[in-house]
Amino acid sequence: MGKLKNQNKLPGLIWFNLLIFGFIGQVAWNLENMYFNTFLYNAVYAGASADALQGTMAPTTAISRMVALSAITAVVTTFISGTFSDRMKNRKLFISIGYVVWGLVTALFGFITRDNIATLFGLSDAVQILTVTVWTVIIMDMVMTFMGSTSNDSAFNAWTTDVTTPSTRPAVETAFTIIGFAATGVVMGVGSFAQSGAVSYKLFFGILGLIVAVCGVIGFFTLKEPVQKQQPTAKKASYWADLFYGFRPGVIRQNSRLYLTLACLCLFNCAFQVFFPYLFVYLQYVVLIKPENAALLSPISPALIAVGVGAVTVLLAGVIILLKLSKKSKALGLIPGVLCLIAGLIILSTSTSIYTILIGVAPTFIGYLVLTIQLNATTRDFIPEGKAGRFQGIRMIFFVLIPMVVGPAIGDIASRSVGATYINEYGVETIVPDAKMFLYSAVVAALVFIPLAVLLKKGFNKKED
Repeated sequence: MGKLKNQNKLPGLIWFNLLIFGFIGQVAWNLENMYFNTFLYNAVYAGASADALQGTMAPTTAISRMVALSAITAVVTTFISGTFSDRMKNRKLFISIGYVVWGLVTALFGFITRDNIATLFGLSDAVQILTVTVWTVIIMDMVMTFMGSTSNDSAFNAWTTDVTTPSTRPAVETAFTIIGFAATGVVMGVGSFAQSGAVSYKLFFGILGLIVAVCGVIGFFTLKEPVQKQQPTAKKASYWADLFYGFRPGVIRQNSRLYLTLACLCLFNCAFQVFFPYLFVYLQYVVLIKPENAALLSPISPALIAVGVGAVTVLLAGVIILLKLSKKSKALGLIPGVLCLIAGLIILSTSTSIYTILIGVAPTFIGYLVLTIQLNATTRDFIPEGKAGRFQGIRMIFFVLIPMVVGPAIGDIASRSVGATYINEYGVETIVPDAKMFLYSAVVAALVFIPLAVLLKKGFNKKED
């Protein structure tokens, strides 16, 4: 296949690959971020004896550790694979093979049960069986993350940077955000059957894993490599020099606006990760279990529909307005975006009522969408041409590692400090997330203003000082 040049108007084949690999990649990440956590609660911990639960880590702690170790794996992998893909000049190979293996590993999760683990390792003690099963899920999550980070975080993200330009990136990031929500909806729709027990987790993971693998096969036939401008270098640097390129003080000074943007992304995602890993457990075991909330949903009341429609309307209008304002000035979009995020999180922290949640969701996601689109597009703008792979690892430190280590740990502290519990169908008391995690998230979100103020002062179009 021939090579493609960067263009101000992206051709149809580029859009096809951006959308399909972006969408399927988000399906896989949403599956991990949302349902591996409920899988622990509903399949691994469920039915375990009180002695087994007391003898191993609490579910919220297991989730926190799984998210943190997955983040570490993602960053290390992206550094290695991103730099390697830069040197090989072959993103296609990393993307296509990576998606195939990523999907197959995902499908294997359905076979992780306490019974299978007990048989595999010859265990009979209930505490040991539960502990080893939990750690098997965590380790397999790291393996899945390795494949996802190789194919999606490093290769696909670098390829996206290579084939887009500053004029096309806002549209691409907007498309990524939209398909991200579409992927979330698909995963939630299918996952709700697994979460309720209507279908097995084996079937759930198997179907979505197969879809990811098929996407990788498609890439062998549709992906093309972009032409990259030759960089004037006297001598080609070693792999290790490229690997640590983004840590050099001179590189940081030369690309200060890139690192300020990444700092904004980091704090914003830290705030999001305070509650997101626990969100679906919170909804299932704290919100929907309350009789007054269940009564609103079955059947759905007219008042609830009205509030929901109003929330969606405000959400769409708010995002459109702020994105239009961002075209005139980034400050007009980013500052209100942070304020909306903080306001929404504070509202969510005040009550477990369905009405309160719907009202709080609108400003929360206005802020989330605007900040995601603008900060991700700005990050791509500031990455030096021809070095996209080398900076994917740096991006992952700010975008994944720090947020997914710090955020869930704060959420775990928030929930455990309140001491909220749930008595499951087996009569065993289990710790569950609490609404106060949203308040902690709002405090972290407020810190975004620190690097954002410096970035706005430097400007988005001026040369580095």
